[in-house]
Amino acid sequence: MILLVDLYSIFVAVAVGLAAGYLGSLMVLEKMALVGDALSHVALPGLALGILFGFNPFFGAFIFLFGSAMIIWYIQRFTKLSFETLVGATFTLALAIGILLVPQPDLLEALFGDVSNISLVETVVAVIVAVLGIALTTLIRKQIVLGLISEELAASYNVNIAMTNLLYLLLVSVIVAIGIRITGTLLVGFLVVTPAAAAKTVSSNLARYFSLSALFGALSAFSGLIVSDYLGLPPGPMVVFSGISIFIVVLIVRWITKFSSM
Repeated sequence: MILLVDLYSIFVAVAVGLAAGYLGSLMVLEKMALVGDALSHVALPGLALGILFGFNPFFGAFIFLFGSAMIIWYIQRFTKLSFETLVGATFTLALAIGILLVPQPDLLEALFGDVSNISLVETVVAVIVAVLGIALTTLIRKQIVLGLISEELAASYNVNIAMTNLLYLLLVSVIVAIGIRITGTLLVGFLVVTPAAAAKTVSSNLARYFSLSALFGALSAFSGLIVSDYLGLPPGPMVVFSGISIFIVVLIVRWITKFSSM
């Protein structure tokens, strides 16, 4: 039975790592890396409500993230402030409220994650959500990139930038919600940012960049989970250490390649 639970954990880790890395590639490209990190903290009050009222805490996190993304998107359109400014203004408040509401015994799991007790149903849901997140992001990827180049050019191709940004923000929120199970609210933003940053360092074109971002995300989550199981340590910090190790290796490879070509 332990082996079965471990397999569930691995499936979830790889699926979430792939999706977070892939969606994060666009976030890094848009220079919105801090949004992905800060957005994860907004989920903590949702986790707290789930724990306090006896329903699945991660469902609470999803609802809270979904609602917060809608509100942030609307305020951004109304005020023209950047997403970074709006998320930065709310995430510390959400974090403080969540810490006060979450019962002490459950606080560490909420902050740093625990994928050891995941069920078959949760595994199936996480994998399906991750696959749908990747598929939908692929459908709107060209519109987002076009909007980055020029919003006027995107408008000339009948691209609704506002609605595209809303859909993308909601997709990131969903992936962050399921990623919380692995790394917790404090560290899940790492999976959205660092794999994409590593991929950008060694990518010569967008196709390679998107693919490597997903690959590095999956590898970070998978290897971090294996190391945490072997050492008996929490999975969240180990996923971060694994991802940072990949980033350092990528930097070394880039440096050696650049030095050799001189």
